[in-house]
Amino acid sequence: MSDPTQDLQLQTDYIVVEGPIGVGKTTLARRLADSLGCSCLLEPAADNPFLDRFYTEGRRHALSTQLYFLLQRHQQMSVLEHQDLFQPQLVADFLLQKDRLFAEVTLDAQELALYNQIQQSLDTRGPVPDLVIYLQAPAQVLLERIRRRGVPAERHLDAEYLNALIEAYTRFFYFYDEAPLLIVNASEIDLANNDDHYGALLSSIERMQHSGSGMRQYFNPHPTLI
Repeated sequence: MSDPTQDLQLQTDYIVVEGPIGVGKTTLARRLADSLGCSCLLEPAADNPFLDRFYTEGRRHALSTQLYFLLQRHQQMSVLEHQDLFQPQLVADFLLQKDRLFAEVTLDAQELALYNQIQQSLDTRGPVPDLVIYLQAPAQVLLERIRRRGVPAERHLDAEYLNALIEAYTRFFYFYDEAPLLIVNASEIDLANNDDHYGALLSSIERMQHSGSGMRQYFNPHPTLI
């Protein structure tokens, strides 16, 4: 099998991979960064001391979980705003706006009002990506992938919560126009281990280079079953 990166020519400086829990965004971000020989900025979810409690004990830990993520992402974006990290290229596995997306799913009205006040006081913007790759998959696919990766606290995640996240992502990206958007049907493809699938995605990314904001394309191949 040929190397999918053999003729890779990407000039895109800042790529973000997004999507709901279990869809494979961190795995793809790492592989893209490796292919490009560039830095990879990952959301350190494991560092959040409230996340496991939220998964296992429910929404009474939602506000502390979201505020921790908000401050964490604010710090990461502040680094990007004040340092020249775009030479070489950069791949990240989160958009700053995802924090509000999760907050709207998990917080009640009073908590969301407090969250909004804190978010506005931070006034974090961060750089605009050159390309956003949005990975989609239904809840049952996400549940199976979550089960396979075997993170103990994540076994408490259910289809109802994942469907709420999927709907929130769908609404968000329906209106998203800040950067070119590549929407990927990730249900039946293996971007981690199948070089044909990964190579086809790289070709789609190359075709989207230098696209204007608001431009969107869809990657929905008919892969050979693995």
